Amino acid sequence: MYTAIHAKLRTAFTALTCLLVLLAGPPLAAWAGTADGRAGPSLARDAGTDCAPLTPGASATAESAVRAACTQLGVWYTWGGGHGPDPGPTYGHPDGVDPASDHDNERLGFDCSGLVRYAYAQATGQDLLNGDAGQQYYTTHAAQRFTPDQGSGPLLPGDLLAYGSSDNLQHIAIYLGAGKMVEARQSGTHIMVSDARLDGDYFGAVRINRGPVTGITEQTWGSGVWTHAQPSTDSPRVYAFPDATAVRVSCQEHAQRITAEGITNDAWSFLPDYQAWISNIYLQGPAWLDSVPTC
Repeated sequence: MYTAIHAKLRTAFTALTCLLVLLAGPPLAAWAGTADGRAGPSLARDAGTDCAPLTPGASATAESAVRAACTQLGVWYTWGGGHGPDPGPTYGHPDGVDPASDHDNERLGFDCSGLVRYAYAQATGQDLLNGDAGQQYYTTHAAQRFTPDQGSGPLLPGDLLAYGSSDNLQHIAIYLGAGKMVEARQSGTHIMVSDARLDGDYFGAVRINRGPVTGITEQTWGSGVWTHAQPSTDSPRVYAFPDATAVRVSCQEHAQRITAEGITNDAWSFLPDYQAWISNIYLQGPAWLDSVPTC
């Protein structure tokens, strides 16, 4: 892009045009693309809005995560970006649905959860949130959760805002405070500061705790394993684990007897982070978990 501009600057007409643009608006560098795929600050944020912790009260870790995310302003959104072996920008791939993603394999950047993963890895030195939006919202590293009816009142910079439904969380962003958030929003755009959307498909928020996971942790196995609102497959589905996942278990009880994966069992465990039940068939270990109390 710069090469084309420099070539045009050889003519007096183009030089005059560029001068007028510079006088009328932001510096040319603010609009130009760069070698690493960045868009430039004017494409990345709302006018007059800083990308930083905008209200006090957040932990040092949360504020560091905000600042890390803000260093990526202007980087491409790319579907699947940021989910390499280590946190950081990667090339994405087309999602097969949105035409705007057709060139995501050429764009170095992040999708929404890739940005969140990177921000908290930079802040903690640990890959705490290696997963998609649902896995990040339901993380065992949750310190506190907030529902939509609580609004923005209890939210602090660094809280993660999740969008979608309990069985399909599709988007996640990082709250800045003062009604703003930083997000990798969708293909064809760059990481930006946006108004925090706390209506529509806003599902809730989670505050991250970098410390050791408290409670009893077990490991699921299999793929597409559903949790339920009650210890029964007849009750509403809550969330499906796409693959093996570490989960906190608070208690277990004998309930509906089911057969799955060639195993029959009537034990179910309650997962407090999901407010849901899972059959012990899908938890690694014995049919009745010795370390988990009865509900």
